[in-house]
Amino acid sequence: MKRTMLSLSVALWMLIIISGCASLQVANEVQLGRNALQTGQPQAAVGYLRRAAELDPNYKTPYSIRESVWTYLGRAYYEVGNFPEARRALEKALSDDNDDPLARLYLGLTLLRSSDEQKGRRETEIGLREIDNLVNRLTSIPSNGIYWDPTWQIRSDIQRVLNANGMLESSELITLAERVGSQLDEEIDTVRRVEARDKYNRGGDM
Repeated sequence: MKRTMLSLSVALWMLIIISGCASLQVANEVQLGRNALQTGQPQAAVGYLRRAAELDPNYKTPYSIRESVWTYLGRAYYEVGNFPEARRALEKALSDDNDDPLARLYLGLTLLRSSDEQKGRRETEIGLREIDNLVNRLTSIPSNGIYWDPTWQIRSDIQRVLNANGMLESSELITLAERVGSQLDEEIDTVRRVEARDKYNRGGDM
C-alpha cells in the first residue's frame, strides 16, 4: 500500500513538472513570436505562434492587457499576407473572448485587405474605439496609469480615425490602424520594463 501511494506521489509530481515545463515552453514561444512581430519578422512569428497554439490553444499572455495566442497568430498571418488564415485565427480569438480589442482591430484590417470594405471599416473602428477605452481605463489606475501612452500617440491616432466619421481613405485608415496595433503591443512591454525598473529603484531606496 505504501509503495502504491509513493508511486502515485511520484507520478503526480512528474505530471506537475511536465505541465510546468509545457507552460514555460508555450510562454516562451509566444514571447518569441511577439519579438519577431515587433522586429519585422512575421514569417518567423508564424512558426513560433503556431507551435504555441498547438501546445496550448487557450494560452493568454499574463500581462496588464491579456492577449490570446490566436490574436498574435492572426496578426502574424495578416502581416505575411495570408488573410484566410489570419481571419480564421482572429475569429477563433474573438469566439473565445469577444472583448479582445486587438483581435477585433486585426480582423477589421484583414477584411479591409480582403476587399470587404464595409465590414472591414466597421470592425476596425470598433477595435480602435475599444482600444481607446482600454487605454483610458489603464491610465486611470493610480498605481500604474502614468506609464500608459504618456505621449498620447496611440489615442491621437485613434481619434484621428474616429473623428473622420468614416471619410478616411482606406489606405490611410489601414496605416493608422496598423500603427495603433503595433504601438499597443510594444506599449505592453514598455510598461512592464518601466514598472520593473521603478519597483527596483523604490526597493533600492529603502
